[in-house]
Amino acid sequence: MIKLLALDLDGTTLNSNGEIPAANRAAIRAAEEAGVLVTIATGRRFRDARPVGVELGLNAPLITHNGALIKYADSQETVACDLLSTDTSREIVRVGKGFGGDALVSTDPHRSGTLLYDRISDDNIPLKKYLRWSENLHGGEAGREGVMHVPSLEDILHEQEIVHISFSGGCAAMGELENVLRDELGNLVTLLATIYQPLDFTLIDILPPDASKGHGVAKLAELHGLSPENVMTIGDNFNDLEMLQYAGTPVVMGNADPKLHERGDFYTTLSNDESGVAAAIERFILNQENI
Repeated sequence: MIKLLALDLDGTTLNSNGEIPAANRAAIRAAEEAGVLVTIATGRRFRDARPVGVELGLNAPLITHNGALIKYADSQETVACDLLSTDTSREIVRVGKGFGGDALVSTDPHRSGTLLYDRISDDNIPLKKYLRWSENLHGGEAGREGVMHVPSLEDILHEQEIVHISFSGGCAAMGELENVLRDELGNLVTLLATIYQPLDFTLIDILPPDASKGHGVAKLAELHGLSPENVMTIGDNFNDLEMLQYAGTPVVMGNADPKLHERGDFYTTLSNDESGVAAAIERFILNQENI
């Protein structure tokens, strides 16, 4: 029986307008009333996932930063956290900048979280859009507090608790950078790419070596004495792969990357604009189909 449900956020729980469909909201509440723990498992940093967690009033802590940080939305109590070492962080920034990438460093895991950067290339439109989105998400001064420009990342990395470092940009350039990072960093880190081909946007997240959504979901399950057979996960992109592989009931969205559909070992639900999360909850949790 399913006792833990982990939901990806963007492209899954949220529709294309970044909103929670009413059907998803009602289904999540019904799952909780049926005794299921419901969490968000997202690549977003905690600060950017928290508003959704608070809005939904979830009964489990959020799995954020692609699994590196597990934290309650309401109390902001930290349940578990994995950090990058200073030496590894320096190497990530060195390799990424050497390629021409613009680094974003996520810090401050025991409070709301802060995003640090020291440069944005003139042609990196996707990153400029992301920073504007992050600031606007929280509104006014509160949004700006979570994003900080510093003169030099290299000079302050030793002062920070670093959860993850990311690079973003067009798909072709980020594909090349991903290969460079994998060659240079090896198993010092976990490297996850979130790719949106229609938007020509790729986000590369570099995390501690044991961090992933799969690890985060497994950790939360173990804290509650649950096995993979008790877990259902829903996602739409490659950074969801490990949690899909972990779960006894893995579900991919109708709008998921075709390569995820081609695997054949995941269930498929409707798209995020058709309340696919609600349909999956109805099928596998409320009706207990195919379990």
